[in-house]
Amino acid sequence: MSLHGQQLSSGLEEALVGTPAAGGGPPADAGRSARREQLAVLARSKTFIAGAIIVGFWVLCAIFGEALVPKDPLASDPLNDLQAPSGEYWFGTDRLGRDVFARVITGARDILIVAPAATLLGTVLGTMLGLVVGYYRGIVDDVLSRISDAILAVPLLLVGLLSLTALGPSRLTVILVIGFVYTPIIARTVRAAVLTERELDYVAAARLRNERTPYVLFAEILPNVMGPILVEFTVRLAYAIFLIASLSFLGFGIQPPAPDWGLQIFEHYGLISGGFWWPVIFPALAITTLVIGVQLVADGLTDAFER
Repeated sequence: MSLHGQQLSSGLEEALVGTPAAGGGPPADAGRSARREQLAVLARSKTFIAGAIIVGFWVLCAIFGEALVPKDPLASDPLNDLQAPSGEYWFGTDRLGRDVFARVITGARDILIVAPAATLLGTVLGTMLGLVVGYYRGIVDDVLSRISDAILAVPLLLVGLLSLTALGPSRLTVILVIGFVYTPIIARTVRAAVLTERELDYVAAARLRNERTPYVLFAEILPNVMGPILVEFTVRLAYAIFLIASLSFLGFGIQPPAPDWGLQIFEHYGLISGGFWWPVIFPALAITTLVIGVQLVADGLTDAFER
């Protein structure tokens, strides 16, 4: 066999056994090295560490909230309603005499159950949709992209309000509505990443080995687009927290007597003009700090995966 024929045979054999060609996906060792480098970047990132500390604090409050507060967050005491912050009531009391500090700390549980669950649902569905659309392109891409554009043309808060009005407010409904609303948004991000990956040599090698399409999508392409997916998840999580608080403020989210932060603001914002600011300010600060913490984590992840 001639030298040229031997080289051609060797190249075909490498493609069939799955060895990446030049310009293709990273080898296994290179992939592990890249992941170690990304973890090292995160460990050195002050932005990521600060965000992780803030989010970690609220996660601890969500898990161990009742053990951290001196009073029952649901127990009312009409004789001590609207007490200003003091040594006994650190954040004061609300209009029913409930301890605001206890309600703020334990209120982290509701939002840290609903928001991550809704975001995870949207991420899973959006990732699957984005993989299919980005890989097949053609008419599948055109049809699904037009549907996504139609959904995205309507403000998210309006979609949530209309859906919860029709279905009735509940935790499960909020999770489903936000998850389905986020699906086309996340799908567009995944689609953009898949469009680049599908042209690389490791995908062509998988096709030459006659691998099934689900294997190519989930075993070959998906691991290489996990960076953008993780970043998108954290960004959408921050928006989900704010959206859930907004729905609760409007009376369509988590329902009383739950110590939800948005619900606390809804129940007491009218009292600010009378000088009773504490039942509103402290839940608002809780929402703000959690959103900032998640955004800092998202910024840290973005910096790590862009390197």
